[in-house]
Formats: sequence, structure tokens, C-alpha cells
Amino acid sequence: MTTVPNGPLPARAPGTAGPPAPVGREELLARLESVLHARGRALLTGPAGVGKTEVALAAAARAEARGETVLWLAALPADRAIPGAAAAALVASVASTVAWPGPRAAETVPRSGERLAAEDGPGRTAAPGGLAAAADALPAGVFASGVFDDLPGPQRTAVAMLCREAPIQQGGWDPIALRLGIARILRVLTSRGPVLLVVDGAEFLDPDSTDLLRFALHLAPPSLRVIAVETPEPYGDTHRTDAPEPGTGAAGHPGRPGAGHSAHLWVPSEADLLLVPPLQADEIAELLIHHRLPSRMAGRIHRASGGNPRLALAVGRSLADARTPVHHAEALTLSGRARDLARQLLGAAPPPVRATLLLAALALRPSATLVRRAGRPNAEADLAAAERAGLVSLAEDGSLAFTAGLLPSTLVHDACWAERSAGHAALAEVVDDPVEAVRHRALASDRPDEELAAEVAAAAETARRRGNNALAAELALLAAESTPGRDGARRIARLVDAAEEAARAARADLAMRATTDLLARDASPADRVRARLAVLDTAGQGLTDLDDMYVHAMEDSEGETALRAAVQLRLAVKYVLADGDPERSRTAAMESAALAASVGDPRTAAQALTVQARMERALGSPDAESVLARARELELAERPLGIRNAAQILTIRHALFDDRLVDARDELNALLPLVQRRGSVEDAIELFRTLAEIESRIGACGAALAHAGQSLALTLEAGLSPGPAWYALALAETAGGSLSRAASYARRSVQASEEEGDRVFLSRSRYALGRVQLINGDVAAALETLRRVQTDERAQSTVDPSMLRWHEELAEALLAHDAVEEALAVLAEVRPVARRLGRTTVLLGCDRAQALCLAAEGRTDEAAELLTGTASRFAEAGLPLEQGRALMALARVERKRRRRSAAQSALHAAATVFERAGAAPWLALATEAPAGELPGAAPGGDETATALASLTEAELRLARLVGQGASNQEAAAKLFLSVKTVEARLTRIYQKLDVRSRSQLATALRP
Repeated sequence: MTTVPNGPLPARAPGTAGPPAPVGREELLARLESVLHARGRALLTGPAGVGKTEVALAAAARAEARGETVLWLAALPADRAIPGAAAAALVASVASTVAWPGPRAAETVPRSGERLAAEDGPGRTAAPGGLAAAADALPAGVFASGVFDDLPGPQRTAVAMLCREAPIQQGGWDPIALRLGIARILRVLTSRGPVLLVVDGAEFLDPDSTDLLRFALHLAPPSLRVIAVETPEPYGDTHRTDAPEPGTGAAGHPGRPGAGHSAHLWVPSEADLLLVPPLQADEIAELLIHHRLPSRMAGRIHRASGGNPRLALAVGRSLADARTPVHHAEALTLSGRARDLARQLLGAAPPPVRATLLLAALALRPSATLVRRAGRPNAEADLAAAERAGLVSLAEDGSLAFTAGLLPSTLVHDACWAERSAGHAALAEVVDDPVEAVRHRALASDRPDEELAAEVAAAAETARRRGNNALAAELALLAAESTPGRDGARRIARLVDAAEEAARAARADLAMRATTDLLARDASPADRVRARLAVLDTAGQGLTDLDDMYVHAMEDSEGETALRAAVQLRLAVKYVLADGDPERSRTAAMESAALAASVGDPRTAAQALTVQARMERALGSPDAESVLARARELELAERPLGIRNAAQILTIRHALFDDRLVDARDELNALLPLVQRRGSVEDAIELFRTLAEIESRIGACGAALAHAGQSLALTLEAGLSPGPAWYALALAETAGGSLSRAASYARRSVQASEEEGDRVFLSRSRYALGRVQLINGDVAAALETLRRVQTDERAQSTVDPSMLRWHEELAEALLAHDAVEEALAVLAEVRPVARRLGRTTVLLGCDRAQALCLAAEGRTDEAAELLTGTASRFAEAGLPLEQGRALMALARVERKRRRRSAAQSALHAAATVFERAGAAPWLALATEAPAGELPGAAPGGDETATALASLTEAELRLARLVGQGASNQEAAAKLFLSVKTVEARLTRIYQKLDVRSRSQLATALRP
């Protein structure tokens, strides 16, 4: 057993696969193992909490799974002042880890002159000679293990003194004997097989142990590999000034600034240094899910933690422990644990460095030059030390950024008002931008001042003209907060402006701050409505927890037709997203459009008609396109503020639903430059997500992955719910990436949508997950997931099958589960609707599933003919992935018809289509097995192949489970069937294969 900080590594039989890598560390772990294989030495370094020990633990677990001996040496801060502490721990670790062959008396050790028994195998002899008198009466201790029987007397005595199992003689232990003894222990240990030594907390090694380990590692054979884990100490001495000299126990061993102990374990050229980087935002989301924490705030948690896993988990737990759910528009709830971790990282900084960091935290665009001019003459040196500590990152031009948002917020949070005011005042004198100067002057003052407030408001307008919406939002709120309370009307007006400016910048936190301040004042109903609308507009998908906002907005808009139209518009969106009620959403949208038209508000009317058109489409109404055309006409007359929820983008999505994909892509590509120059972040997210959906379906797989990735990056950066972006990534990964990643993204989207109460994307993400599960062959899971989609869509009264094509997938899953009649019923239900609405490609998907049902009924000739035509029509429609999927189905049917050449031809055609589209997972499915070994087929002679080909896919899966030794109960549990169903299905299998026992069944299934 290997002792580690959190307990022993899990026991595994040699040769078994190791555990998965920690989240986001697969590539780093592969590099670490490569370095160990090539050079035998590696140093893992990085800031505290970044996950160095987790990587080392994973490497150790994998080594143990390969049958290697793993020694784990974890040094603690107190060890630096204890001579030989780490070396003694290593000796104890060897004794407790290794099960040394041969008997060994636990009560006594050999007397002087006695020969040590050679019980370690052929050719091994004991070390002759006598032990020192002091060793004659050694207690059992670590020596009872028999590990050290081969040590010569002086070496054994020195090791005993090190471990305090013998009295330390005057003058201390023999340093040469101790060096040779430690080296000999490691050499003997490695003679039995490969050994991995992990030194965790190498910066805490005492000098004596460092000296002993350096010598032993220098003499060790290549089969001893070493990982050192070290957190740099950038602010000065890495050793305590009272640490003893090696081998003496005397004080006075000065450390060298910035040098780590692991640098002394070997010559630097003997080891590779591997920096453990922070996690990306998407990896933080995965980490949160792995720890069963809410992931919908992953973007904001990533910004707060800087990708530091320990900080991210602390912030995530703060949110999970909050008494009420934290909304996107609210500040993150930070518990004492999260703040304390930030304080620990900052606490090691000397006071001058901390003072420099506070100035940087107060600056809008911090740089070394700016901080130096503001009164910190040693700014460059201070910031360099902070960079070594992992607190900031410095660019070549001297600009800097904090590695985690929690660090500057904690610096400012913990500073007193006088410190903050003095810092802002100093910065106001040296910044070169008048907008920033006004900001600092306002923040340096704690008294409202109308003259200053007017300056800040003007600065906000300047920032808006520059296109810096985020700064404009911050300044607008600062202007409102700087307005004297006696001028209540002006302050309220500025708070309304601040809330609306925050909405344009997608700054939900600022919108909520402005609205909270306004609602505490004697504002008019109209102002209260405008502020609340700003909060609603920054809520993203998270509308569930804002019911009070809607209620009060409706009350305050009474008698204000234009405002009532705006509130009804937001309610129409809520009814479909949060409540899953398209009928109610359509009614609210119609009322909003009518109210807006009555007061001459074409912009609101166009938005309301757009929502109505979306609902008409979902409900299968023939009026959808005419309503959308009216919305487009109004948009042409009154340009919308953005493309999100605009008629133009809905027109493109209708083209996507109708598989007019080239037209849809061309329109989006024309919009892209405009949105990137002047659009909001939410506009860009919507555009990239829609592009990814189009390209996933049209077969432009590389572009789909790129655009889905951009959508996710912008979503996480803006702190919005990642559910929709993860859905797009699931589709893109299914088309051209990795099916395992697709499933992971789909599961994340499901969880985020559940957390947000987003009914629309919950259905979509479950569809994406069920589709991947079906493609992967996990039929039971796919069937369960797709049934839930069916339930969700029916609950939402969705009629149009082109908006989410779950019917064909559910039918295929049912067929694979041997429920042919139910599959046919699903197809029979959707076909009339698709015909009535003219959804041609929906009918093609149904044809593919229908053909598989025909094949299951034994009508393989009809199935082959239908699939051949379906593949051709998919090609004509410009849907290469669907064409390839139909060809793969055709290959399976041809195999059932015993037409091997035709099956091979269909499979080759599918592979060609997939390769041209860059559809990597589909290409792998088409090329991983010859046609004769497709699912449902079997190798062997013609007679056996014919019999196996007669089995349905559900029967074949059950046959293989039983053939591998599963009992009826085990097979029923694995396939989510009743035991009676398994028994009935087995009876049919036995009849079809003409077998009478499980052993005969296993024989029939063998190649």
C-alpha cells in the first residue's frame, strides 16, 4: 500500500488500466509519462491550488496499475527545520510499502558476527560482517520488515540513527555511510522491478534530506523514476534561516531567493520542468460537474478563480451553499472559504508587493509603468515577484493582468477606505486617458458631487461612442451613485440610464445594482419598469427565478401602453423558455404586437411578431411564414438594435429547419462582419451558435466545431448560461469531432438547462444526448433519453417535427430494442404532420427508420430499395451526413440479404461521403469493421452467418451478453428489461440459432 496525503492509492491488479486523468490534465499527464519514460526525472511546478498533486497522484495510480512500486514522500512545512525528516520518512515508506519475501523475526535482529539469511531469491547473499554494538539491541521498527537485511553494518547503523531506532552517537551519524545506505536501499528496491518515487512538497525538504536524496538519485538505476512536486516561493528564502546545515543539525543555512529545493535534487539538465497551467473555462465547467456543483455559472467562476481548481471549487461550493440560488444578474456569493483561499495566496506577499498589487487592482488598465508613476518606485520588481507567485501575468509592454478575478476583488475588499481613496487619487493624476481620470477621481471621493457626476456621465457617453459598452455601463452607474441624494429625479434618471447601459453591455451584475438602487427610491412606475426590463434582458436563459420582476413590471406598466407592450414581449419569451408553454407565449406575443402597433412602436412590434412566428412554427400553424414576413417588413423600416430574437435571425433558423442550408449559411456569413464590429456579445453568441448548427447538418464539420467553440468562449466570458453553447458543441462534435466529447457536452447542456429551468434547450440537449447514445450503440440509455424528449415535446405542444428531429431517432432506438410495433407507431404519427407542413427531409429521415423496420420484419428487398432511394434523395438535398447514414443502414440490410459485395460497396460509399465532409466519428464507424462484421452481422461460415443475420439487433445484444456468461437477471438489469422479457427473447434466439444451451450459444457466437 502506498501512503499518500489523502489515503492509500486504490489497489489494482498489475496490468489493469489506470484511472482517468484529472479534469483537463490528460495531455499534461501524457507529457509527464513521456518525460519519465525518456529521462526518468520530472518536476511539476505551478501556483498553489492549481492541481499539481492531483496530476502526480494520477501518474502514481497509473504506475501502480502497471505493477510498479510507488513510493510517496509528502513533505510538510515543519519538516524544513528537522534534519533528515524527509529521508527518514522515505525509509519508513520503503519498509511499509514493500512486501519483502522471506521470514523475519519481529522481536530481534542479527547479533554481531551473525550472517544474514539469503532469502531473497537465487544468487542473493547476505552482507557479512558484524553490526555496531549500538545496533545489537535495535528494536524491531522498520527493520522488522527485512528490507534492510543486506545493508552493511555501518550503513545499517546510520539508517537506524536516521530513523531514531538507535541512539544518535556523539558527532552524529556517519554521513558517508548514510548516503551509501539510502542509495543501496533504492538500488535493491529497483532490482525487484520499476519504482516511481513522488516527492510532493519538494520546497519543504530539509537540507539533510535534500543532500541524501540527491546522492541516492545520482547513483540510482534508470528503473527508478522520480516526480518532484513543488510550489515556487518567489518572495525570498525558500529555506528557513534557522534550517540546519546538511549532516550537522546546526542552524544557519540561508536560502537563495527564488530557488526551490527540487532544483537541488538533481542537476537541472537531468530533469524536465512541467508547468501545471490553470484550467480553461470549459474545463472549469467539467470540474464543477465532476464535483456535483452547479455549472451554469462556469464562466463567472472561471473569471473569479483564474482557472485555479482549488479556487474554482471554493467559489462553486459558495454558490451551492447559498440560501437562495444566485442569479446571473447578481454578484457571486463568496463564502469565507473562497476569500480565505485568496487571502492565503496574497498573504505570502511582502507588504511592499501587496501595496503595489492594490494599486494595480484599482487601475482600469494596469501596467508596471502606471503603478510606478502612481507612487511605487519598485513596481517592476514587486510585480515580477508577484508573477513568480502566480498572482499576475506581465506582458512584454509592461501591462499586467491578475490571474484570478478573486485576487484584485479581495485586495480591494480588504483595503480600508483611506487606502482605496489614496490609490484612486494617485492614479487619477497619472493616467493618460481623461475618461479613466474622471473614473478614478469619482472613486476617490466618498461624497456625492453633481459637478463630478456630470463629468462621469459625459465620460460614459464618450466610452459609448468608442464602442466600449462595458466601461460605459460602469461609468453610467458611477455617475448615478455620485449624484447627490437631494437631486432625486436626476439620480433616478441616471440609474435608469445605467441599467439600460448595462443591458446593452450584457453586464447583468451592473443592471441588478442599478435596479436595486432605483427600486429603493421614489421612482415612477415607468422608470421602475424600464429598470426591470434591463435586468430581464441580461438574464439570458435564467428566467425561472425572476417571477417577481415580471409581476411588478406588469403592475407598474398599467396604463402605459408602450411599456405594457415591452413587458408582454418579455413574458412571451419567458412562457416558452421557462414554462414550456408555446400557446401562452403566442398569445402574449400577439398582445404585445398589437399594443406596440397602437402606439407606433415598430421595433417592439417587430420583436413581438418574431416571437409569435416562432410559436406558430412550433405549433404547426400555416400562418408562421406570413407572420414572420410582417416582422421582416417592420425591421426594414425600423432597424433592430441587435440580431438576437430578431426576425432576420428567425428567418435564417426557419431555413435551417427546412434544410435550406446554403441560403441560411450565406445570410449568416453576410451578417458576421457587422455583428463582430457593432453587435452585442449576445448577438455574436447567437450567430456563432446558429452557424454551428447549420454547418453540423450541411457537413462542414471543421467550421461547425470552430463556430461552436467561439460561441462557448463568448458565452463563458460573458458569464451567461452555457447550456445553448454546449448544445451546439454537442452537435458539432457528433458531426466531426468525438462522440465521447459530444456526449459530455450534451450532458453538460442537460444539467445547465435543468439548473436554469430552460425547457427549450433541455429538450434539445436531451435530443443531442440520445442521438449520440444511439450512434454509440448504448440503446437502453438512448431509448430512455429519447422517450424523455418525446414527453417534453408533447408537454410543450410542439407539432412541427422539423424543429427537433427526434421521431426518427426514437423509432430507430425502439427498433434496436426489439419494439418494432412501437417504432412503426411513432413513424405513423409523425408522417401525416410532416406531409401537411411540407417537411420533405423529415420524411426522408422517417424513410430510413421505416426501411430498418422492414428489414426487421424480414422484408429486406423492400428495405434495400427504400434505403437506396433515401440515400440518393439525401444527397440531392445537400445533406451528406444523412446520406452516409442511410448508406450505412443499407450496408446492414445488404448483409442480411447475404449480398456481401453490395454491403461492402454501400459501406465504402458511406466512408467516401464522410471523409469528404470531415465527419471523423462517422468515418470511424464506417471503416472500423468490414461489412461482414457490421452490427447485426457475425463472422464465420455462411450457415452461421445466415442464422446470426436473422437475429434482430436487440436479440444479438442479448445473445452476446448471455454468451459471455451473464445470467438472465444480469442481462435484464443491463438491458433495462424484465426477466420474463429476457426469457422470451432467449427462447426466440435459441430457435433461430438452433441451439439448446448457453454453451452452444457461446459457441455459435464465436468467430
